[in-house]
Amino acid sequence: MSYFLFVIRTSFEDFARNKLRTLLTSLGILIGVSSVVLLIAVGLGLKQYIKQQFESMGTNLIYVMPGGMEDMGMMSSIRFDNKDLQKLERIRNINTAIPFVVKYSKVQSKTDSKTYELAGSTEEVFDLMSLEIEYGRPYTKADVEKGAKVVVIGPKAATKLFGNSANAVGKTVKLEGQGFKVIGVTKSKGGGGLGMPSIDDHVFMAHTAMISFNPDKKFYAIYIRASKEEAIPQVISDAKNILKKRYKNDGDFSVVEQTEILKTVNAIFSILNIVLVAIAAISLVVGGVGIMNIMFVSVIERIREIGIRRALGAQKKDILWQFLAESVLLSGIGGAIGLLISFLAVLALQTQFPAYIDLSTVLIALGVSSGVGIIFGVIPAKQAADLSPIDAIRYE
Repeated sequence: MSYFLFVIRTSFEDFARNKLRTLLTSLGILIGVSSVVLLIAVGLGLKQYIKQQFESMGTNLIYVMPGGMEDMGMMSSIRFDNKDLQKLERIRNINTAIPFVVKYSKVQSKTDSKTYELAGSTEEVFDLMSLEIEYGRPYTKADVEKGAKVVVIGPKAATKLFGNSANAVGKTVKLEGQGFKVIGVTKSKGGGGLGMPSIDDHVFMAHTAMISFNPDKKFYAIYIRASKEEAIPQVISDAKNILKKRYKNDGDFSVVEQTEILKTVNAIFSILNIVLVAIAAISLVVGGVGIMNIMFVSVIERIREIGIRRALGAQKKDILWQFLAESVLLSGIGGAIGLLISFLAVLALQTQFPAYIDLSTVLIALGVSSGVGIIFGVIPAKQAADLSPIDAIRYE
């Protein structure tokens, strides 16, 4: 143990003599580790955010969407209509089936404007999505039947458009050039940030009030709530059988429960995150090459020192351990500082987005940075160890 402490102490003494070089050499590893850790943290946060959004919508939900699960309905040409809804409403063991019309549109108040997601559905959407009203009231069945031009908005949208949630009720917003009265503001459910949409930014309205900008009266999706968890497989089977009578191709629609969508979305983001981390890891390789170059320079600068140490009794393994320890410590210092910077960055991100660093990420970061030091330090260390003592002492 005392031998390794001696090796570490002498390594730090050498670093102290070349502070600037030590800092610059560690910089590549620092950037690489912090990039990798931050991308992993954002990926973990994204998965957590998606999970929270699905959980916030309650249990026993089944989604009927156009297209296959692979494209999440983006590539499908079909859209559902009232005939599909009426047939699905007859399925046994369900509490409700509601249509969903989605459109992004600029929402204008007298003082501000912003593009929000318009969610058109029936009055049951608030119960199905576990949304509570903080100010005002939700729209009712009567509002849906007559296509009343009223909206319920999320608290973030209310604050943006009217200064605060309480001020929004009773005011008017313009959508597609038409006036809609704000009758309610939902309680905050959190989420969103870093460009991710939040339920607090949605504008809810009766789907029948969207005829002017949904003239064909098509639905993007239909949400079904099963009466109990045990009934979900049968409800999915019944829904598929009903839709197959109208849509012949298997890829025309998907009937899935929450967990299936969550798994698919997580799989997509996991692959994306792996690609991004792999790109960021290139900087680790660059940092490793930098360490190798500096260690070669260090060997050349200290050839006579190596020769004297060998002449005084130091063995090849002592020289090998010395330079290998310096390489590992250089990359370890860069990795530790990069990890610290990542922690600080994640703390700042958490005010807007649920990013976090877990223990496995810490271990991976430190392990990778140490591994880079070993891989790129072993060749210069072996070169130093293989020097002839006599030739080293004579070196000018």
